[in-house]
Parts: sequence; C-alpha cells; structure tokens
Amino acid sequence: SVNIVAFGNERDGFSEDNQQPSLFWSYLRRSALISQIDSSLSASHVGNPVFTEYQACVFGNVRLVVHDCPLWDIFDSDWYTSRSLIGGADIIVIKYSVNDKTSFQDIKENYVPMIKKALNHCSVPVIISAVGARKNGVPCTCPLCTSDRRSCVTTSEGVQLAKELGATYLELHTLNDFYIQKYFGDVLEYFMIQSLNQKSSEKMKKRKKTQKCHRVQPPQLEQPEKMPILKGEASHYDTDLHNLLCCCQCADVAFCPEDLSTVVEAHKVILCSASHLFMLLFEVKSPADIHDASIMHMAQSLFAVEEGAALGVPPGIPPVRVVVKDAVFCSCLPDILRFIYSGAFQWEQLEEDVKKKLKDPEKTEHVLEKVKCILKTPGKLNTVKDCGSHQIKRLYSTSLRLFFNTPVLADVIFKIQGATVPAHRAVLVARCEVMAAMFNGNYLEANSVLVPVYGVSKDTFLSFLEYLYTDSCCPASILQAMSLLICAEMYQVMRLQHICELYIITQLQSMPSRELASTSLSIVSLLKKAKFHNSDCLSTWLLHFIATNYLIFSQKPEFQDLSVEERNFVEMHRWPSHLYLKQLADYRNYVHSQKCHCAVM
Repeated sequence: SVNIVAFGNERDGFSEDNQQPSLFWSYLRRSALISQIDSSLSASHVGNPVFTEYQACVFGNVRLVVHDCPLWDIFDSDWYTSRSLIGGADIIVIKYSVNDKTSFQDIKENYVPMIKKALNHCSVPVIISAVGARKNGVPCTCPLCTSDRRSCVTTSEGVQLAKELGATYLELHTLNDFYIQKYFGDVLEYFMIQSLNQKSSEKMKKRKKTQKCHRVQPPQLEQPEKMPILKGEASHYDTDLHNLLCCCQCADVAFCPEDLSTVVEAHKVILCSASHLFMLLFEVKSPADIHDASIMHMAQSLFAVEEGAALGVPPGIPPVRVVVKDAVFCSCLPDILRFIYSGAFQWEQLEEDVKKKLKDPEKTEHVLEKVKCILKTPGKLNTVKDCGSHQIKRLYSTSLRLFFNTPVLADVIFKIQGATVPAHRAVLVARCEVMAAMFNGNYLEANSVLVPVYGVSKDTFLSFLEYLYTDSCCPASILQAMSLLICAEMYQVMRLQHICELYIITQLQSMPSRELASTSLSIVSLLKKAKFHNSDCLSTWLLHFIATNYLIFSQKPEFQDLSVEERNFVEMHRWPSHLYLKQLADYRNYVHSQKCHCAVM
C-alpha cells in the first residue's frame, strides 16, 4: 500500500468559488491508473472535518490511501493526530494558493518547522504544489521576478520553501488535464513507484535474514502487546465563552437603550479581548494608546458609560451601565454579542441574523459597519475580509492572554504560597465548572475578592490558569505535567487532564532504553499518583509500559512498591515472556553442545 498525506488549501482563501474540486479529488477521478475510489470525512473538530480520507487502487492491485487535510489548524488543535499522520506517510504533499500570501507566510513560519521536526530526518519525499494563476498578471515563472511580490506568492519564494524541506516544487496554474495528469500525476506516480520499490526491497531483506540459519532456529521474540491508545478531546473553548453569555454569570456590564427599557448583560474582559474600542470605553487603554480617530469617534458617538466603569466590579456590586445611543444598533446587540462571544469569525451568520431582524438593507449596512469599526485594529483599513479571515478564529486564545496574570479588570485575587495571582471571574466561571459553582453558590468565595488556594504550587496554578485563558498548555517536564494533571483533576477540567496524560505518554515513549534505565524519574510513583487522582487511562498505560520494559524496571528498587494486583498484571503481560526466556536458554545450550556458530547469535 501507499499512504499519502496532504496539508493545506489550494483554493484562494478569499475566493467566492469554494465548490471547485480539490487537487487530489481531481487527480483520482482523471488518472487512468486509479480505480475503485472511495472517500469519507474524519471526526469533526469545532464544526469542521479534520481531514478527508480517499481510498483507491493504483497500478492494478496496490492500495492507495490519501489523507487530505485542508486546515492547518490540525497542528494546533490535535497535534497528536497530525504527528501520527506524518509518521505513517510514504509521501507528503503541501498545497497552497499563489494568491493567498498570508496563508503561505503562516505555513512557512509556523507549520513547516513542525513538519521538519516530525519527519526527524526520515527520507519521506515531499511535494510542494503552488496552485492557481496569479491574479495581477501573467503567471511568473522567472525565479528573479519581483513583479508580483507584494500580493502573490512568487516562484522564488516557493522554490526557497522547497529547498528548506528538500522537496520537489510544482506550479499548477490550473487544475486541468495537463497539470493534473501529465505534470502533478507523473511526479506523484514516480514517488509512489519509488516507495513501493523500497518496501519490496525491505521485504526481501527480511526474508533473506529468516533463511540464513537452516539448522535449529532460535526462538522467535514476539512483539510486546499493543499499549492502549489515548485519544485527545476536542476543544470546547468557543462554546464555553458562548455559554457564559447565555447564562450571564459574573456579568459586570449592562447595555441598555436611552429609555432604559431593556438590559443586555456582558463581561468587560471578553469584550476588551475582542475590541480596542471596548478597551478605550472601559479605560483599559487611553486615547494615546489607540492612535485611531475613527475608533475614538465611534466610542463617543455610540456609547455612554457611567463613572467608575474602568474598575473591576467586586462581588455584590451591580454591573456598570452602558447606554447605547443608536436604537437600531441596540436592537441587534444580542446578535452582535453572540457573534463576539462565539469567536468573532462567523461573519456570514451575523449578516444573516441582522438582515432577518431589521429587514432593511440600509439599516443592515449601517449596523454591520459599526460592528466592523468595533472589531477594527487601530491604524488598519476595515474590510469584510478582515472579519472573515482565518486569523480571527484564534481571537480569544491570543487576546485573552493579555489579561492573564494581570490586575487589569481583575475582580478576584488568589492567594497561594504567600503570593497573589489576579484573575477574572467571568473567564474562570466559563471555563471551569468547579469554579462556576464556587463563585455562584453558597460559598465564602462567592462574596470574597481574596480567595486562598491550597494543595498546589504557585507555578502549577499559574499553568492551570493559563490553560483556562488560552486553551493551551506547554509543560516543561513530566513532573510538571503530573502536577498540572492533579490540579486539573482537583478542578474537574477533563480536557486539560487528557492533554497532560498525552504529554506524559509521549515523553516516556520517546525515551531510549538506556535513558529509561538510568533516569531518576519513578514510573511507579507516577502510576500511584495517576491511580489516586482517577486518571484511569494513564494508570493503565503506565502498567503496560512497565510490563513492556520488564527487564529494565524489574531491576529497580521501586518495582517492589507495586501492589500484589499490579505485580500480577505486570508478570502476566511482561515482555519478553517467561516462555521466550526458557526457549532462549534451551537454544543456547543446544548451540553450545553442538559446538557450532550461528550467524544470528
């Protein structure tokens, strides 16, 4: 079989024609060597399929499997799956549109280093396909040409990227028969033939090795039992913040029209993370920091804020009242807030909601222009494309980081190990059910600004809060990951617990046997902690890990700390088994008695 993994989107990110067939679907349908095509979508992540899987037959009876991943987000949201895909690939194809330079820069700066690290000097062929005709003129083929350097990806830039990866560079100006079959298809089929020849050669070498000894064969050492696979959990970051708006817990802002007839509640920290205008409105930033007259004018003409709005609202104090001067805008405010709280990237949905509510094109355009100004970055032009770009999908994970471990707008202070850590109740309640109950129930913390924390270190708690704010964590070591896992179990944040489990497993799997034998890290101690803190998946995996590396761990003093039940499990699943060691001893005795030399031994 041949496994191909394709990353990237060959379509123009801002093009209206998103129905054109993909590069691989076009190739599979048109190639005369392909038959029995089948396709399926993978499990969804935040509403989008992670990858499309194509299965077909090539060269008659060779199984061809293609995993087409159009979104590079798989490296951020599910790095475990992306690493597995690259590890099993025979050929890697990287696609991009020559008219989407922003996406190309993102690939070059962020994702190509990840691919190089994952390949780890493996000899997997890589094909870079630059798709499309440059829109500002005749397609450039000269490496020295700079005519389209500003708006399009030049040939020289693509060639340079190919050199960094040691890849083959192709330019496909259109997805017609010539470029698909004669150009892209010929190169791809050449690498498929190379891959099949390499696999065939490796099979022959293994077969020859097994035929070397014609006398008594040494015992065959079976592979260790497969360890349980731990699957990652999809992010529910945007959903958490959207639910916060629906339940309005810990709201510190109340929007209302000039007649004060209705009230819509919200949260300063979420609004400020999405908009410089709200930062100005709540005095997080000053006019001197903004440097944009349109934002300052919009803030003054659209909103009026009561005095004291810049301060964090302590428990029990009513939310700050913000009067919305524009009645039409105020009528659409629930839809606009839902748009902001959902990640501010569903622009088309917001347009549809506003049109349905107002039923007037001029009023609709009036409201949408104000929304664009609210989301505007100071000093930059405001376009619809900016509101729909893929970069805004990571709005909170980058912007909420600005408020992590800072007293700005903070309304709660954690006291831990003699130090204080400021935080925001809105973020904590949205992201952690235990804290939601703590700050909204009949507990002392519900009416207290200063909250003591016990049982974890300051560094671990800061890492825990960083995950709540940014939906990501990067433990520095296995021990730190275990401490963070314990904190996540304490506050019942299951996804963070799974991330820590995956980190520990990945780090232990990458340890060579020599390092595993000499390390001072106690695997048995990790096992005990995992069991105590209800990490069943990790504890089961660690037991299999000890059994699989039985010859190493059985020599360590910590092996005696295993319980009777754990010892029995390890002995039953140990590798190599008792039977193999007995057969090996018998074989050595036979070789010694025959006074012969075996090439295998």
